[in-house]
Amino acid sequence: MKRGSTIRLDRIDLKILATLQGAGRISNLELAETVGLSATPCLQRVRRLEAAGYIRGYEAQLDIDRVCSNMVVFTEITLRNHRREDFLRFERAIQAIPQVLNCFLVTGGYDYLAQFIARDILDYQTVIEDLLDRDLGVEKYFSYVTIRQVKRARGYPLSDLVSQDP
Repeated sequence: MKRGSTIRLDRIDLKILATLQGAGRISNLELAETVGLSATPCLQRVRRLEAAGYIRGYEAQLDIDRVCSNMVVFTEITLRNHRREDFLRFERAIQAIPQVLNCFLVTGGYDYLAQFIARDILDYQTVIEDLLDRDLGVEKYFSYVTIRQVKRARGYPLSDLVSQDP
């Protein structure tokens, strides 16, 4: 099966995905027991889900606050012009900035919502000034410094998002 192909997900596939996103290091045997399969068919399903692109990878979830002092800033970004090439140029450039954790094209009063991580406010200021110096067509930006994170997602609520035919 070619990477990125689409397969029809059944309830067992969804259970595998939900389990893996919360416990990526689970053994295949434990996973099989959790989803109600024997080990070989479970492993075959996992490999099929990986090959189809439903599983992008397995990563450790770091407690960044224990690793280093940091701050998270959400930034609303509005572009001066709204031609396709302006959006593409901005999006290509934002990919190369490691301090941008997430960036979304949005509707409403601004164009992008970006999530930055920095050592401190001076570090964030340097990052945003470097972004502006690239002349990517940013007309204005507004920054929201977070105080503390009150919820951290451990994955997507698959059972709420995916409807299953009876």
